[in-house]
Amino acid sequence: MARVVIYPLLACAFITFMIISPYMKQQRHHDGRHGLSRRLGHNFTVPNFDPLLVNMQRLAAEKGLVDDGDEPISLDKTYEPAAVEGANEYFTDEGKLNVTLRFFVLFPLLDNRPKDGKVSLEELEAWNIEQAIDRLNYRTIKAMELRDKDGDGEISFSEYLPQFSAQDIERNEMGNGEAGWWMERFRNADSDRNGTLNLKEFTDFLYPEDSSNEEIKKWNLREKIKEIDEDDDGKLNYEEFSQKAYLGYRSYTEYYDEADVHSAEKMFQVLDLNKDGFLEVDELIPIHPYLKPGEISFAKYFSSYQISRADDNKDGSLTIDEMLNHELVFYSSLYGQDETDDDDEFHEEL
Repeated sequence: MARVVIYPLLACAFITFMIISPYMKQQRHHDGRHGLSRRLGHNFTVPNFDPLLVNMQRLAAEKGLVDDGDEPISLDKTYEPAAVEGANEYFTDEGKLNVTLRFFVLFPLLDNRPKDGKVSLEELEAWNIEQAIDRLNYRTIKAMELRDKDGDGEISFSEYLPQFSAQDIERNEMGNGEAGWWMERFRNADSDRNGTLNLKEFTDFLYPEDSSNEEIKKWNLREKIKEIDEDDDGKLNYEEFSQKAYLGYRSYTEYYDEADVHSAEKMFQVLDLNKDGFLEVDELIPIHPYLKPGEISFAKYFSSYQISRADDNKDGSLTIDEMLNHELVFYSSLYGQDETDDDDEFHEEL
């Protein structure tokens, strides 16, 4: 009983220890995760590698100890490992997370395609994507709990956007944020056309960048075209593509696999299926993840970043020793961030 009572105090000790640790301060200089996010042109949430820490964060949010149960766990707040089933064994009596033990628990879960004693890029991608999907589902469930006033497990347009009147909807104004704009997005997400959104459809509605719904993808691409379509003809000519759209494609593909990077001219030719000299929405679908990337896309590229940082022998996969030698690559969100260091890393990458 006494051991349970002292764990909140141990968690505080854990926080203090990690914040003042000079080792952590030294290692943070090598953490370019935010530089990667900026290089790719979007501000993404860094994937949280360890589900145990995610559960601690969410439980703390439910108890009102922190504001958001979906942010990466941070050491400037107090968590209670004793309140999370099975968490205590991973903390020492001094309140420090036993990262080595966590790696020994998690490594077999990652190493499964096949189980060969190494974690490949594909295995790490699958793990990080799973965490990203869990994060999106968690957010959607919380949003549904907040908005589903009648408790039927479905979200109507008026439940999510009660500020719009029937007259607003009838006017159907299509400016960004207007009732018609929202209604079009809502209808595209409503794949079964029953007038309300179930959990999957609501996720598509909230996070169109991560949706597999073809109608949502097309809607998302039309929005992207509006941003870069200088002559407002609803499609992209070569100049519009090469000067704006191509940059997103190149940033992602270049980082992930330089061998697969096509020139702007080559990529335009590949996408222009009807050879009319323009790219329309349907032709842009293959590069949707590059033009309008979401957290699932970022999880994929963050996996490549993690491999590049921790793969000491450059064989394209990670042993448990390599992961232990580079624990901050996987547990970086525990140790806060330093914008100056991140900016330095970002410039080094460029």
